[in-house]
Amino acid sequence: MQGETNLARLLAGMSPSLDETVYVFAFLPAGSPETVVSAVLMRFAEAEGTTLVLPREEAERAGLVFTFPCRRIVLEIHSSLEAVGFLAMILPRLAAASIGVNPVSAFHHDHLFVPEDRAADAMAILSAIATGA
Repeated sequence: MQGETNLARLLAGMSPSLDETVYVFAFLPAGSPETVVSAVLMRFAEAEGTTLVLPREEAERAGLVFTFPCRRIVLEIHSSLEAVGFLAMILPRLAAASIGVNPVSAFHHDHLFVPEDRAADAMAILSAIATGA
């Protein structure tokens, strides 16, 4: 199934959804034993080691060192991985409001990880973008 590539339709059709879970970014250095954590949302390998994005409770339970308590906003529109400019239209609006964001594009949706205490502000901005305000 092909995702949407038309920028106007992506912006007008996105429906931001705020995940209630507080996530964190944890790091496992290269060569360290893989920690068994059941609720890892994302795992990304780099030369230096592996980044895990997981619920804060899981990171604490596993004794992982973590940073960036955040909330995930799912842009509920099936965006194509080949779409051009979708996040480029969104991220500057969040930056103008001094909201840091870590975006992740997955097969069906784009996901924005924003600071836990700025999630409501980010949702308001995203809703305004979707309604054309």
